[in-house]
Amino acid sequence: MTQNAAPVVGIIMGSTSDMPAMQPCMDQLEAWGIPYELKVASAHRKPDVVHEWASNAHERGIKVIIAAAGKAAHLGGVVAAFTPLPVIAVPMKTSDLGGLDSLLSMVQMPSGVPVATVAINGAKNAAILAVQIMGAGDADMLQKIIDMKREMAEA
Repeated sequence: MTQNAAPVVGIIMGSTSDMPAMQPCMDQLEAWGIPYELKVASAHRKPDVVHEWASNAHERGIKVIIAAAGKAAHLGGVVAAFTPLPVIAVPMKTSDLGGLDSLLSMVQMPSGVPVATVAINGAKNAAILAVQIMGAGDADMLQKIIDMKREMAEA
């Protein structure tokens, strides 16, 4: 979605209503010049779309997927079932249980289908974690994290 380069981060959310809470994720990636693609598709309402998008994400050059969902919050787990890529889940704050329902759904994954999970509405941390994951094999990505941590320590 950003720049002219091919996206390396895939962001998927269950509903357009998640967009405001996910904006800090997109803002962080844009600040670092990291291209991403954005998809809105519910694991429950559009499972075939989610399956197609997730299963070929690595073929499109995506390195890490960030999945945001609320309530039952199955999106991250469903995506993880269909991709070999690391998946980071962002539980959305909900009106019913404040997002605790989403958080618990995301962290209770079966063996063999891991999903990393950040805090409720932790969209910015999801972006940072995605860059840390990519930084394990990419010196430019790693430097972004090193610089950020240095800036935090100096503030």
